Amino acid sequence: MKIHIRNGRVIDPASGFDAVQDIYIAAGRIVAMGAMESEMHAAAVGGITSLACPPDTDPPLDEPGLVEMLKFRAKNSPGPRVYPIGALTWKLQGERLTEMAELNEAGCVAFSQADAPIIDTLVLLRAMEYAYSFGFPIWLRPQDYHLARDGVVHDGIVSARYGLPSIPVPAETVALQTILLLVRETGARVHLCRLSSRAAVEMVRKAKEDGLPVTCDVGIHHVHLSEMDTTDFNANCHLIPPLRSQRDRDALRQALRDGVIDAICSDHAPVDDDAKERPFQESDPGATGVELLLPLTLKWAAETGLTLSQALDRVTRRPAAILGVESGVVAVGGPADLCLFDPGEPWTVSSRTLASLGKNSPLPGHGSPGPGALHHHRRSRRLPGWALSGETVPVRIPGVSPARSIPWWPRISDASAIPGAGCPGHCAVVRKAQASRRVPEHGFPLS
Repeated sequence: MKIHIRNGRVIDPASGFDAVQDIYIAAGRIVAMGAMESEMHAAAVGGITSLACPPDTDPPLDEPGLVEMLKFRAKNSPGPRVYPIGALTWKLQGERLTEMAELNEAGCVAFSQADAPIIDTLVLLRAMEYAYSFGFPIWLRPQDYHLARDGVVHDGIVSARYGLPSIPVPAETVALQTILLLVRETGARVHLCRLSSRAAVEMVRKAKEDGLPVTCDVGIHHVHLSEMDTTDFNANCHLIPPLRSQRDRDALRQALRDGVIDAICSDHAPVDDDAKERPFQESDPGATGVELLLPLTLKWAAETGLTLSQALDRVTRRPAAILGVESGVVAVGGPADLCLFDPGEPWTVSSRTLASLGKNSPLPGHGSPGPGALHHHRRSRRLPGWALSGETVPVRIPGVSPARSIPWWPRISDASAIPGAGCPGHCAVVRKAQASRRVPEHGFPLS
């Protein structure tokens, strides 16, 4: 299949390239001049061309055969490419290390406990020593098991006012200090997942200044929300780590802008409706996020004065570099990981507009630029063709409704294109695509 995008605005955060140019794609490669994340169809709708799969699958990714099965299923399914994150300990029980070398040979690009704790610090030390000896990166979310046990909200105004069990900031910083001390001792390369507090940001800032091999990310919900959004006991705001104070949120936003926080992740953890219809304290933590990563990243960038290229860098090149994978850059001969979206079209979050099986979002009724995106990468079966030499060809846009797609016939010759969004990938933005058939409204005005 050959694709020609004419008069596209091509943005490559890796090189700083930003210009109007034609893009030619043949055999899945860019011959002349999507996003990366951490639910396949929903990811594709959100413009994600690559995603990192954490090890807390059922069963956990602690054996090579399970990793190979995951890769086989992903390879033979339409949608983003999948990079497995292997289990750090057997069954994620925090007691016995997995055979990381064998898991790496099977396809794991890093190792993690997901949200499962390692209570025995000696096990964590041995895991870092093992990983360092082979050059494997470890992904850890800093949270002390005992300080966070049974907590559901930040230890602040809301927990004090309503008597909800809390998770104090030291639950993050105590665990983070342990991790950083072990990194200093072993030299292991560690990625810190979903930081939530100002204190943690300052600790990471100091660690980077000292030259420690650490990177970190933040969940997209924590960039926009705070503990004050839980005052109405909305169970969709029950997240782990919890939404913290407004000062913490502001510090996260600034650290992300400054580069102390390297990347943004979707923190995609959808929960079924029954588990969210319980009282806040009894509800399951988590929210859908993969479809909101790109639009909420663009919203954050607009609010902080960043350019489109700088915003996309946080969800394309930087996540790809953390994973150590071939993505996040637009280059001749490189992978044609592309997504198309309109950054100026409003899109409202609702159960009708979300393609994820989990419809629970803490942002219903909120809006953002950039609705559900078209995407293309070298394995894509979703886009049978765009526009060759300006002719109009049928394309299906997934995600307009939860259950089906709406046929749309855009004229890509009038498109404005950009690369990268969602995670390692690139984005092409359609600004002036003209439809021969009206598409129902699925707006999303983020205020």
